[in-house]
Amino acid sequence: MLNHKMDQNTDQNISIELQQLFEKQQQAFTENSYPSLEQRRQHLKTLQQLILQNKTEINVAISHDFSNRSHSETEMFEVMTSVLGIKYALKNLKKWMHPSKRHIGILFQPATGYVLYQPVGVVGIVVPWNYPLFLAIGPLCQALAAGNRVILKMSEYTPEFSALFKQLIAQAFPEDLVSVVNGDAEVAQKFTQLPFNHILFTGASEVGKHVMRAAANNLTPVTLELGGKSPALVLADANIRESARRIAFGKAMNAGQTCVAPDYVLIPAQLQAQFIEEYATAIQEFFPKLADNPDYTAIINERQLNRLNRYLEDATAKNATVNVITAPLQDDV
Repeated sequence: MLNHKMDQNTDQNISIELQQLFEKQQQAFTENSYPSLEQRRQHLKTLQQLILQNKTEINVAISHDFSNRSHSETEMFEVMTSVLGIKYALKNLKKWMHPSKRHIGILFQPATGYVLYQPVGVVGIVVPWNYPLFLAIGPLCQALAAGNRVILKMSEYTPEFSALFKQLIAQAFPEDLVSVVNGDAEVAQKFTQLPFNHILFTGASEVGKHVMRAAANNLTPVTLELGGKSPALVLADANIRESARRIAFGKAMNAGQTCVAPDYVLIPAQLQAQFIEEYATAIQEFFPKLADNPDYTAIINERQLNRLNRYLEDATAKNATVNVITAPLQDDV
């Protein structure tokens, strides 16, 4: 199982190990290219139990990687969403596997026509750092439900959780069914160069371009979930206090480290000051103690914090007004 930081001495070895792992899964898929309904159900139930039996360890590991991650946020937005996704797949799996009938023209009667949905083979999943459990389990669940073999590349930004997840997967699944690869960006580059039957990538748009280029060499289909912008629109007749609270909740979740977190607000100019005041009040009510609050998630690492600070510096240089929320409404009691 891979868990390397790349250098010139290990580059070739990593490529060989990745290739061997891929070929092991490829061979296993050849031997069982259409897992039964019961086999798929068992895989999903095993995945569900993995999460439920180890959720405390998962919470702690993710919190350590963030230097502090609210356990309630991990429970709600990672553990719960992952388990609900698996339950949904279990509920619908039989229907998904059922052949879909197609109409046959009179010239071809008495033939019958249908589409039988086939597994594609070995699927590669590149997992980001902001929701390392959910964005691993979501695509893994769907790939297993579809009857595929899976290799996941975890983020180097979440080393403690990535190591734990690798350990848990190795205990629950054979290596030729599900396997986890850890390592830096160079490992990720080697990973996406493998001739997968499908690659799923979640992350930055610039990195997504590199993934697609690497996949194109093998004509590998790619699913990309990339960054974008998420504006919030507040109309003149809106309830400003309620709008501000809802937007603040969406933005503060995971300290804003969410792909669909509101990026900016479009609002009538005459309501701007009121909105800013209500937004600050909402944040203070959500987090009465802003400093060292265990319920407020930290920025994942210094690199991301510096990126955010550069945005503020750029805004200040362009004469924007920066509103800082500093004083709590009340102290903890």
